[in-house]
Amino acid sequence: MKNCVRMLWAVTGVLIILAVNAMADTNLPVRKQTSLGLYITAQEAYEAWQKNPEEVKILDVRTVGEYVFVGHAPMAVNIPLLLLEPEKAYYAKKPQLPLNAKFVEEVGKRYKKTDTLMVICRSGGRSAVAANILAKAGYKKAYTIIDGFEGDKLKLEGSYNHGKRVVNGWKNSGAPWTYDLDPALVYRPGA
Repeated sequence: MKNCVRMLWAVTGVLIILAVNAMADTNLPVRKQTSLGLYITAQEAYEAWQKNPEEVKILDVRTVGEYVFVGHAPMAVNIPLLLLEPEKAYYAKKPQLPLNAKFVEEVGKRYKKTDTLMVICRSGGRSAVAANILAKAGYKKAYTIIDGFEGDKLKLEGSYNHGKRVVNGWKNSGAPWTYDLDPALVYRPGA
């Protein structure tokens, strides 16, 4: 009975955190806003996951290369929103990566539309796009992690870290991250 009460309190706490964040007035850039209006920081997402890992899922939508070489949350499932296909020439002035046509399908293989998804990318832009795509597909609890994995750039002229992603984000929040790869979590098309 005590375990049921503890679990109920933990779930209630997570839901309160999520509800407060959903109702908060935010001054997010347009590129980080979503149709669902569900926003959370990396620190808050990790705390929510810690309290209820069965309900709260971390979905990393960065490219496989970013996931592998920049690092990732150890529990994050990688399903890229955009694909880097080396055999194609995407580079003009800026890299142009095509949308993963199977993104929603791949998410559906792992998650129910009722799951709480914390969607993360590098700095909050792609995760917002992914959350919007998931919302259109019927997912009601797709939160965007507004500061992403690497965080926002420091804007402090004269600082050694000026222009570097050291302000916030999963990697800078004290939440665990790793370069270690679990094949069950890394996106492998056709696997």
